[in-house]
Amino acid sequence: MKTRFLVRLCPALSIAPLLLFSGATLAEPCLRVTLTGTQGGPPVFNGQAGAGTLVQYGDSESSCSSVQLQFDTGRGTTQQLSKLGVPVEKLNAVFLTHMHSDHSEGLSDIAQLRWHFSSAGPKLDLVCSQDVETENGYTLSCNGFAEHIGDTLIASGEMAQRLSENPKRLTGGPADLLHVMAFENLPKAQQVWQLDDVKVSAIQSQHIGGHASYRVDTPAGSVVIGGDAGNDIPEPPRQSSTSEQVESLAMGADIVVHSVIHPVMGPDQGSGFPPPIYYRQSNALDLGALAKRTGTEYLMLTHLIPPLGAEKQGPYPIPGGALNEEDYRSAVLDSGYTGNTIVGTDLISIQIPAD
Repeated sequence: MKTRFLVRLCPALSIAPLLLFSGATLAEPCLRVTLTGTQGGPPVFNGQAGAGTLVQYGDSESSCSSVQLQFDTGRGTTQQLSKLGVPVEKLNAVFLTHMHSDHSEGLSDIAQLRWHFSSAGPKLDLVCSQDVETENGYTLSCNGFAEHIGDTLIASGEMAQRLSENPKRLTGGPADLLHVMAFENLPKAQQVWQLDDVKVSAIQSQHIGGHASYRVDTPAGSVVIGGDAGNDIPEPPRQSSTSEQVESLAMGADIVVHSVIHPVMGPDQGSGFPPPIYYRQSNALDLGALAKRTGTEYLMLTHLIPPLGAEKQGPYPIPGGALNEEDYRSAVLDSGYTGNTIVGTDLISIQIPAD
């Protein structure tokens, strides 16, 4: 049986404990999941970083950091990684769930830093869905985002100035250091990335065009990153606000990381929050029910709408006043879920040691 524990991460606690057998130290595989940012949506509140999740795999000798994967890169991701002691050049891959700015804007900083100090490579794998043409006539494009990620710095002349100081840097700027691995986004799970024993699968899920959810499988355990996924049916009547595709991906997973909206923001509660935006998110009650059905041991709520302690979500007032962790946890408990609910705050972490 696996031994599991939850920590609020700080550098002094980031090294997994060593198990001693017959007086000898045994390096065991481990999986660590850290919320690098938990801000819900484009607003800014109380210095929270934008949406992001760091998944690390290794063993007790490598401090569980042989493979380091960043899922979504909201604002402030580089600062959060620096607090964790993770230089951006040590990331093996970045995965984007969708092309909303609050999930992607930090990638520019990551790419720029790698260009400054690691132009010799290796390139950073950027894993995302292929371009999506929408019914409204616009295109959502991870490829386009990556191709033009340094354009403002090129246009300002900064890139040329930096190159004049160090001609070893790549002349095309940070875009030259991104290796885009765009996959056909399908409503069934498919493997999209692998490094040794670490495998990442993706599945199409509903939110905006091209939205994908991911599952990471390692010898130490598994984690699902739901992103902002919601149900394919855009509004009630429906059985749940959660995604059936995410539920299928999460079967038997140890950890589910998912964006959450509290029912207090619902159209019948008086906040004025736009119903279409409310309905395209998964609410806390339904996420608890999903975690119960999938047998998930840890449910990590992130991208909280509204943030803890906030009187408003953007311009929309919170009916009854600011929410706390217990408000979110109670909504999950109402579903009958008896596992571990982690109401996300920046840099909170779960680590799973294997047998």
